[in-house]
Amino acid sequence: MSTNIPNVQSTDELREKWMKPEVITGSEMLLRSLLLEGVDCVFGYPGGAVLYIYDAMHGFEDFKHLLTRHEQGAIHAADGYARASGKVGVCIATSGPGATNLVTGIATAYMDSTPLVVITGNVATTLIGTDAFQEADITGITMPITKHSYLVRDVEDLPRVIHEAFHIANTGRKGPVLIDIPKDVSAAKALFKPHTEPVAMRGYNPTVTPNRLQLDKLHQAIAEAERPLILAGGGVVYSGGHEELFKFVTSTGIPITTTLLGLGGFPSGNDLWIGMPGMHGTYTANNAIQQSDLLINIGARFDDRVTGKLDGFAPHAKIVHIDIDPAEIGKNVAVDIPIVGDVKTVLEMLNVNVPYATKADEWRAKVAGWKQEKPFRYDDSDEVLKPQWVVEMLNDTTNGEAIVTTDVGQHQMWSAQYYRFNQPRSWVTSGGLGTMGFGFPSAIGAQMANPERLVISINGDGGMQMCSQELAICAINNIPVKIVILNNQVLGMVRQWQELIYDNRYSHIDLAGSPDFVKLAEAYGVKGLRATNKEEAQAAWKEAMDTPGPVVVEFVVNKHENVYPMVTQGSTIDQMLMGDEE
Repeated sequence: MSTNIPNVQSTDELREKWMKPEVITGSEMLLRSLLLEGVDCVFGYPGGAVLYIYDAMHGFEDFKHLLTRHEQGAIHAADGYARASGKVGVCIATSGPGATNLVTGIATAYMDSTPLVVITGNVATTLIGTDAFQEADITGITMPITKHSYLVRDVEDLPRVIHEAFHIANTGRKGPVLIDIPKDVSAAKALFKPHTEPVAMRGYNPTVTPNRLQLDKLHQAIAEAERPLILAGGGVVYSGGHEELFKFVTSTGIPITTTLLGLGGFPSGNDLWIGMPGMHGTYTANNAIQQSDLLINIGARFDDRVTGKLDGFAPHAKIVHIDIDPAEIGKNVAVDIPIVGDVKTVLEMLNVNVPYATKADEWRAKVAGWKQEKPFRYDDSDEVLKPQWVVEMLNDTTNGEAIVTTDVGQHQMWSAQYYRFNQPRSWVTSGGLGTMGFGFPSAIGAQMANPERLVISINGDGGMQMCSQELAICAINNIPVKIVILNNQVLGMVRQWQELIYDNRYSHIDLAGSPDFVKLAEAYGVKGLRATNKEEAQAAWKEAMDTPGPVVVEFVVNKHENVYPMVTQGSTIDQMLMGDEE
């Protein structure tokens, strides 16, 4: 695709130019330092406290910035960029309200271990603490949701701080790092001394290489297990360990379930893959966890949506937990074999002489039988458009090769259930925080990171209205995201809970007053299409795929459809509501 925001390709000649030691402003130091970190697109929104920074961008053709229409759009786009590329996402906002508009996005990235460098402006150092105009203590506000924060008081510290921030964000358990730059620091001048050497920080040394004795214990446990199971999470994707995981699974012959954020970390077409576990997971995955005698957690954090009732989770299993973050091990579930280390490194070492699970033949057959007998099911219809059918159509017409981003709600779960991912970094969704408004802006970031790939943003009619203003930047910059809206005119997941748990007491979920999404798209200069049945859906989607550039496709779907299976709160994960099948 060809956008109006070309990426900057770092060359030796360009790097030499960016590293030139000369007296420049803090703002210029910032831009050069970002380029030296390999940043090829920054998402942001200007304001008073960052005007020196934006002034430095003027005429600086090497530096590429995408102006979003809301700060939250900027940070979600940076998040999508990071998840889809494996690089650090970067966003910029001004002080006060600009900075506080980033808070939800920072928390989203923190919960899902996404590497971001978040740059905010602040009032001048002489005004900090005086309740000056547009002053907010953003480092204090975000302390619980950042991996680290910097308040830069000396312009000479900027190159070092930026280099350290990227190192912290993208090593160990990855996450967001905030750099707060007062206005007088961005204006001050000093000799630019670029920092490009490896970072060594006292007190920050994540454990990468695991204890060999623990790996030997796991090898022995695999040899002895009769009902082993692998639970793989987002850590596999973040570490780049998907190939090592594939080798581990196929070498041991152990069935594998992947969490919501682990989708794509193992190919869904493989016979040993049994789907997603948890609240809306497969019958097979949930029962396999509950009946396993060895559960090997690789890069997942035993989230409550996966475990269900904790004191009834995997009651017969010896638990192994592999994670880069030692704080996660034993936090929610007691662990028998803890293994601290980078997932890719751990798997590389495990794969040396890893035993085949020879005692698990009967178990493999049992799990395969469940998978065959109890796939995801829904009652299809030729009269109303079913959202599950729409997602299946998207999967079939793209061969599962698109990058898919979602907002949060029923459409998110249907996308996870019915779109089949075969490669990592093809699935971008807010897991831990469950942030509405995330889906569409994150798709913009994913597309900027992968200009040649098809990016599909699947949204509900609720979440789309929290970020629809970003249609402007798709139109202006010709960013060819295909924006799908599953419109059921209701807050679907809330309605489902109110139906099943709150005895049909529907309270404040009606979205019938939503805009005409086709006209809304056209108002921004984006093609808009609508479908109300299968024939229209197929035709509209084909037109969208054939259109070079952004397209909004609204699928008007059944209002009363529920996501099944479903595990209600307080239940163990094998106590599933199966829906119409029941």
